[in-house]
Amino acid sequence: MNDLKLADVTIDSWVQGGPIDFDNLSDSVVLIEVFQVNCPGCFLYALPAAIQLYEKYHEQGLEIIALATAFEDYDKNTLDNLKLMVNAGEVIGETFKALSQNGLLDQTGKLPWKLPFPVAMDRVVPDNEPVTDERVLAYTRQLLSQFDKLPDEQQQSILNQVRTFLEQKIMKAETFERFALQGTPSALLFDRRGKLHNVSFGQVDYKQRLIEQLLG
Repeated sequence: MNDLKLADVTIDSWVQGGPIDFDNLSDSVVLIEVFQVNCPGCFLYALPAAIQLYEKYHEQGLEIIALATAFEDYDKNTLDNLKLMVNAGEVIGETFKALSQNGLLDQTGKLPWKLPFPVAMDRVVPDNEPVTDERVLAYTRQLLSQFDKLPDEQQQSILNQVRTFLEQKIMKAETFERFALQGTPSALLFDRRGKLHNVSFGQVDYKQRLIEQLLG
């Protein structure tokens, strides 16, 4: 994980503000905000927070890219629905329901804000890899660094859950899996040399402190 760099982020399609050559961002601190279009928390918390960070720190050298991915609900977390969100402010599924219930859509049922930074889609490809004991164990260890220290009974329970997940998993999101993300919203923070500095899942508040440290 510590050897991963900005260049390891895989882009399938640029929907807004691209294409971007990551080599041209070598002097910038880069935040990759990873989300799904059918992820209420992404739209309630992570993306609005990313907009605030961009407005506050962009002129100091912060670049942000919103990267849509798909590790579930493959019929909803699609490139077409991402384009609808970016180009027309339309949201779908659980995202629409949550934002509507919280009064966070405009009078036409659309997003009242736009993302001011580039937006792209993770490369999502069919997952045809057999679900073997070795794959289940490797995937589990990638997600849980302390797995081998857990009691045997707990280990077996987790392995069974991971096996069920992998057996139902028909697609593979390349960036999501390469960086061993646990869900969305997640964020990847890279320093000015393009080296991975921090990975977070579901946390919003502390990013500002890390960004300020990297901006120096």
